[in-house]
Amino acid sequence: MWGIQRSRYGDCNGSEASEETEIVVNIGGVKQVLFGDVLNRYPDTRLAELVDCSLKSSEEISSLCDDYDPDTGEFYFDRDPEAFKCITELYLYGEIHMKRGICPICFMKEMEFWKIDSDFLDDCCKCHLKEVEDELAEIAEKVKTILVDRDGDPSAAGWQRFQMCLWRLMEKPESSLPARTIAIVSFIFILVSSVVMCIGTLPDLQVEDSEGNLTENPTLEVIETVCIGWFTIEYILRLISSPNKIKFVLAFMNIVDFMAIMPFFVVLMLSSFGTGVMELANVQQAVQALRIMRIARIFKLARHSAGLQTLTSALKSSFKELGLLLMYMGVGVFLFSALGYTMEQNHPETLFTSIPQSFWWAVITMTTVGYGDVYPKTTLGRCNAALSFLCGVIAIALPIHPIINNFVLFYNKQQVLETAAQHEIELMALRSGEQEAAPGAQTHACIAGVWDSAMHSCHSDTHSPLLKDPRRGAGIQAPSMDTSFESTAEVTDYFIS
Repeated sequence: MWGIQRSRYGDCNGSEASEETEIVVNIGGVKQVLFGDVLNRYPDTRLAELVDCSLKSSEEISSLCDDYDPDTGEFYFDRDPEAFKCITELYLYGEIHMKRGICPICFMKEMEFWKIDSDFLDDCCKCHLKEVEDELAEIAEKVKTILVDRDGDPSAAGWQRFQMCLWRLMEKPESSLPARTIAIVSFIFILVSSVVMCIGTLPDLQVEDSEGNLTENPTLEVIETVCIGWFTIEYILRLISSPNKIKFVLAFMNIVDFMAIMPFFVVLMLSSFGTGVMELANVQQAVQALRIMRIARIFKLARHSAGLQTLTSALKSSFKELGLLLMYMGVGVFLFSALGYTMEQNHPETLFTSIPQSFWWAVITMTTVGYGDVYPKTTLGRCNAALSFLCGVIAIALPIHPIINNFVLFYNKQQVLETAAQHEIELMALRSGEQEAAPGAQTHACIAGVWDSAMHSCHSDTHSPLLKDPRRGAGIQAPSMDTSFESTAEVTDYFIS
C-alpha cells in the first residue's frame, strides 16, 4: 500500500520528538504541504480524508483526487490554486473569506468539491454571494423575457398565440420593426397632446362663445380628440392582450394611462346632459379639475424612456434617504419658524402673524429660494434667517449624495444586466449555429457576473479563474435555442450549475 510521508518535530518544550503526517497536494500545478493534525480539525472534509489514505485502496484514493503519485505521495487536484488558498483558511482560522475578484458562484462550487459547508463562509462574503445570485436571477429573467419576446411560446395556439403577438406589438418595441414603429407613433402623440394642452391656454388662440367667455380653439380640440382616440385604442389593445389583467390594471404606469384619457370621456358625458348641467358651479369646478388632470399624460413618456424608468427605480430605492431629507426639513421648518415668530412678533410692522404662517417663510428660506414676500425686520430675526438657510443647505446636501449614488449604481447595474443578457443570447445563437454545422459539437461559455464594489462586471468569453479548462470538459454550457424553461428559477439554476 502507498505510504504517507511523516516528519519528526519537537514539542513546544523541545523535550521530545513526535511524528506528524504530511500531506503533499498539487493544486493546479502549485504544491503545498499540509499537516494531518490541522486537517483533522474538520474530519468531514475531503482534505481530512487524505490523512489516512495508507489504509485505503487505490480506487478509494482515485475517488478523492484527480491523480496520485505513489512515488512522491503527491495528490493532484485539477482545481484553482487561488481558491484553494481561501479553502485552507478554514483549517487555520475557522472561517473562509473569499478574495476579491473570485466569482462567488464558482467559489461555492469549490467549497462543495472540498466538502465544506457554506456556513463556514464569512458574513461579508455571504452578502457578496447573495448579490451575485440576485444578479444571475435578473440576467436569467431578462434572457427568458428576450426569448419569449423573440420566439414566443411554442406551446401556445390559437387565441393565446394571437394575444402574445399583440402583447409584443404593443409592449415590446425591441421585438420587431412594427412594434418599434408603434412606440414611436405613441411617443409623437404624447408630445403633440402635451403641446396642444399647453398652447390651448393662450388667450390669443382661444375663441369666444355666444356668452363672451373664452373657450378652447376648435382646431386644437380636434387634435386633442384624435390624440385621446389613439390613447384609448392603445390602452384597450394592451388590456386585451395582457396575460394578467388585474396586474395590468393596478400597475402604476397603466393607472397613469387611464387617468390621462378618463377626463375627456367624463367631460364628454357631462356635456351630453345639456347646458343646464354644465352651468352648475359644482359641475364647472369638476370639469376644470378633470381638465387639469390631463397633465398626467406627460408621465406616459416614462413608458418609452429608459432614463425616466431608471430615475423612478432609483427614487424607489432611495426612500430612506428621501425620508431623512423630509425629517431634516420638517424639524428645521418647525424650529426656525417658531424662533422667527417669537423674535418678530413685537415689531409694529411684523410679517410673522403666527407660527403656521411662518412655516412658509422657513421653507423658502431653508431651500434658499427667498421670494421676499415675508422677511424679518429685527436684528435677531435676521440672525435667525441667516442660521436657517445655512442649516437648510446642510440638511439638503447630506442626503443628496446617497440618492445620486443610488441612481448611478442602479443605472450601471441595468446596463450590465442588459449587456449580460444580450451576451447570453449571442452565445445561444452561436451554439445553435455550431450544432447545425456539426451536430454533437460542444460549445462552452462562461458567465461570471461578479458585481464588486466598483460596479465592474466580467461578462466575457474568457474563463473565470475558478472555471476548469474547457478542453477537460468543464465550464458552463450555453443553452441551445431549443432549450425551454418553465420558470425563471430553472433558467437561473441552468446558468449557475
